[in-house]
Amino acid sequence: MGDETRIRLLPDETPAPAPARLPSGQARRWRSPFEGESARDDAAVQIFVTPRAYVRVCAHAGSDLFHEVGGALVGLRRLDPDSGTAFVVVEAAVAARHTRHGASYLTFTQDSLVAIHDDLDRRHPGREIIGWYHTHPGMGVFLSGYDVWLHEHFFPEPWQLALVVEPRAGEGGFFVRQRDGTLDPRAYRGFHELLRNGRESVMRWANLAADGEGLDDEPTDTAADPQGRAVPAEGGRG
Repeated sequence: MGDETRIRLLPDETPAPAPARLPSGQARRWRSPFEGESARDDAAVQIFVTPRAYVRVCAHAGSDLFHEVGGALVGLRRLDPDSGTAFVVVEAAVAARHTRHGASYLTFTQDSLVAIHDDLDRRHPGREIIGWYHTHPGMGVFLSGYDVWLHEHFFPEPWQLALVVEPRAGEGGFFVRQRDGTLDPRAYRGFHELLRNGRESVMRWANLAADGEGLDDEPTDTAADPQGRAVPAEGGRG
């Protein structure tokens, strides 16, 4: 598709996740309208996000309310040895530079991917690219066909996430593969907000609710804008 396909976002062989206990006792669970009260489901991984990473994503998303922006989610992969539950901890967000973007598209160029890897090596040693994020200003929280293509080709591991933020409405949600490898481009998920050492919650997305609280609205099947997409290849628009 373009020169950027020569840049791998993952090493040739990814190591097995390190063992660690699921930090549910240090986190507050935020769920989407597509999730029930129970945290048990068929998701390939559970999602934990630090307040710092959440704030960084929101700050970048709110920096442009008229054009799509995005970047990489960086953190750790872990496996709880007792329950066998796989989980990821999103610790940082690396904004993608050198992109081409507009009101309804985002292009990760070769220079974008090189810069993400440089930032990862320099500022986040020992961490991995857990997934990616981008915005849909005024369009809703969903994955377009182009978003799904990008996710499948550049973030193919079952534990890699796609986060979509709607900065105008103040909404966001994660897309994660099921254990069988399938991905629903509309059924976004919430996350576990890590609140260690008595930290207060910074979560402000209006479409998520804490466990034990109700959601005002039922999920809606918002039709994807035919132009609402993240363009997967430099210069390519489908």
